[in-house]
Amino acid sequence: MRGFALQTNHTSVDIFNMAEDLHIPTGSRTEKYAVLFPQIASLVQSESDQTANLANIVAALKEVFGFFWVGFYLVKNGELVLGPFQGPVACTRIPFHKGVCGHAYTTAETIIVPDVDAFPGHIACASASKSEIVLPVKNQAGEVIMVLDVDSDKLNDFSEVDQKGLEKIVGLISEVWR
Repeated sequence: MRGFALQTNHTSVDIFNMAEDLHIPTGSRTEKYAVLFPQIASLVQSESDQTANLANIVAALKEVFGFFWVGFYLVKNGELVLGPFQGPVACTRIPFHKGVCGHAYTTAETIIVPDVDAFPGHIACASASKSEIVLPVKNQAGEVIMVLDVDSDKLNDFSEVDQKGLEKIVGLISEVWR
């Protein structure tokens, strides 16, 4: 835990957890995931608020990789509902049987889509999105409770490297989600 002293008008106050530093790695995506994972683990294991954790995860992924859109859709009332995200305005609600996110939810499997225009039933929340990876997030009972959706403005931008790196991060969420 990092802290610092703030001094104003001869009063000293210790400040803890006001800001987190994110080390931005360089190199291959594999190297970036390797450096990012322990940082995300530290963030989520020291914070109990679920929304704060999801927000920090998407911010870190967006900052490190520069993805077009990164966000969570949470299972609520029989559909996927927009949660914390980084990027342009997004679709707010997605039926379980629609689009890439719905497919990842219903199959409970990660899906990589190299060209979203070629995916049957793709929901075009942003026309600039060209490729996508969506990962189911499961609770400790194995039920899908949300999906992590990552979009790129480049065709064929995701690979098994992203799948492995993001699945590891999603595993952290599963461990701490209450």
